[in-house]
Amino acid sequence: CLSRNYATHRNPKTHNQRLELMKYCKKCVMPDTRPGISFNEEGVCSACLNYENRKNIDYKKRWEEFKLLCDKYRRMNGANGYDCMIAVSGGKDSHFQVYIMKEVMGMNPLLVTVEDNFPMTRAGMHNLKNISEAFGCDIISMKPNIKAQKVIMRYTFENYGKPTYFIDRYIYTYPLYMALKFNTPLLIYGENVGYEYGGAGAIETYSARDQIYNGVGYGIPTQELVREGITMKDLNFFEPPTQEQIASLDPVYMSYFVEWNSFKNYEIAKRYGFHDLTHEWNRTHHVEQMDQVDSRAYLVHSWLKYPKFGHASATDYCSRMIRYGLLTREEAIKLVKERDHALDPLCVRDFCEFLGYSEKEFWEIIDKQYNIDLFEKNSFNGWTLKEFIK
Repeated sequence: CLSRNYATHRNPKTHNQRLELMKYCKKCVMPDTRPGISFNEEGVCSACLNYENRKNIDYKKRWEEFKLLCDKYRRMNGANGYDCMIAVSGGKDSHFQVYIMKEVMGMNPLLVTVEDNFPMTRAGMHNLKNISEAFGCDIISMKPNIKAQKVIMRYTFENYGKPTYFIDRYIYTYPLYMALKFNTPLLIYGENVGYEYGGAGAIETYSARDQIYNGVGYGIPTQELVREGITMKDLNFFEPPTQEQIASLDPVYMSYFVEWNSFKNYEIAKRYGFHDLTHEWNRTHHVEQMDQVDSRAYLVHSWLKYPKFGHASATDYCSRMIRYGLLTREEAIKLVKERDHALDPLCVRDFCEFLGYSEKEFWEIIDKQYNIDLFEKNSFNGWTLKEFIK
């Protein structure tokens, strides 16, 4: 569920490592404009270096550590009580996490999710139901205040280029509150996104206690969002629990204990009934049909990395696929050039319908997000990267 992507900022020049034009990793296709990523002297990005470092990790030892961690909390609320909580979206990684905790570890997890209120795909509707049914788990869901969501989404989209900030913040805060409420300190998340894929302050750690500060749902003053009839009464759970309360929890990244691989997770998820978008929707700006399949409108958020930083979902997944040995760099470059820029029209339609924009208004707002250090207008009045990946 994190996946829900890293923070987006309006101008990449605010990051110290930014150069006037983009430079790309020599091994994958990730540019140096990704917020927080670093490159070594040979021009290899931190995500590739961290992946290579896996050969030095004793995952058998870490698995034994994970068993001990589960034993610490097992049956802490009685023989029939919940003993851990898993933050899920219904996606492939969520299915994998529940598989590990319920089927492999024999825990009794309570699943918690935040719904984004957008129209769901058929796959998304199926998967959220399936993750409960396939594994026999209770699931509690929060559907945030739609009035507040629309007001705040419009504001953060127009002023920060972060349309899903409202939802993303709840994705990080709500599970913390539910873990406190149900006395399940062991709170399971998927991968450490900053470490796995490159990000600011990325360190390899099992603890997810600080992930709320990673920028996805953090950084905009809440009082700035109290506007147009929206008050703090409309924003229950929007502020995180106190530091003292969070310190009583044990949120962990599963990716620390297992060798995380999106495609292996996908194969396991399919065996338990997970549906991808095959035969439903071939997205123009993705290179796969298995990630972030829940709703179409949400994907405007992840695509907005493109006008700001010159890369989006195609770059993200092609880089992973190179590391996993599924693509050559040459094959990935071709896919990135074909797909990264091409935001799917169905995403735009759902997004505009939900928020009440015309498509003309939508693209006028998007035009203001383009970073002119990286892009220039072409003869067709479209935006083109000044320096393409080679």
